[in-house]
Amino acid sequence: MKFSLGGSLKLAFRPWVEGLENVPADGPAILASNHLSFSDSFFLPAVLDRKVTFIAKAEYFTTPGVKGKLTAAFFKGVGQLPVDRSGARGAGEAAIRAGIEVIEGGGLFGIYPEGTRSPDGRLYRGKPGGLARVALATGAPVIPVAMIDTEKIQPPGKLVPKLMRPGIRIGKPLDFTRYQGMEGDRFILRSVTDEVMYEIMKLSGQEYVDIYATAAKRQIAEAEKAAKEAVKAEIAAREESGA
Repeated sequence: MKFSLGGSLKLAFRPWVEGLENVPADGPAILASNHLSFSDSFFLPAVLDRKVTFIAKAEYFTTPGVKGKLTAAFFKGVGQLPVDRSGARGAGEAAIRAGIEVIEGGGLFGIYPEGTRSPDGRLYRGKPGGLARVALATGAPVIPVAMIDTEKIQPPGKLVPKLMRPGIRIGKPLDFTRYQGMEGDRFILRSVTDEVMYEIMKLSGQEYVDIYATAAKRQIAEAEKAAKEAVKAEIAAREESGA
């Protein structure tokens, strides 16, 4: 995939990169990135010599039929790891287990602390579960990463990507071994996550919003719904007055 998809991406979009020297040539590390676009999981691995393993829902790997097999092959090829979202605590615990397995195998584990794509290009509060718990359970360094302008290449709802140069800034590794063994302390998890998010903010230059991106998406959806209802009410009022 690096030679086919990765090579094509680099040739077509010519992504610029700063800080490649901060990614170790071998050994485990966690790449913690902002999340602007679906393409983030392709551009970042494309510019690195090493494989980066992200997580993806297990359904991508278990769908029956020819299409399902092709989908599974694609996600395996681009370094995605299936995560079973069933069970008492769902995807959160599964993601943590998957991350620890990747780190214990000496690999690079990619994670988006925001938990979902930014709805408006701003940087949102990091979720204190997966990232911090994997870091503290394994002692692996956390490398902050900022994706630049990837949301402009393929905005939500757009099928055809725009040809432009995205950027990737990779920061210096962060060491949290001083907190190792304290992954059960929610205040420590919050502190570790906030420190990583601060470094991502400095690298990306994004405006920081101290709420979760999932909450922001709900607010945006509610505002859009209210706006549509207001328009409908206005039209109805005009029709009634005209009658």
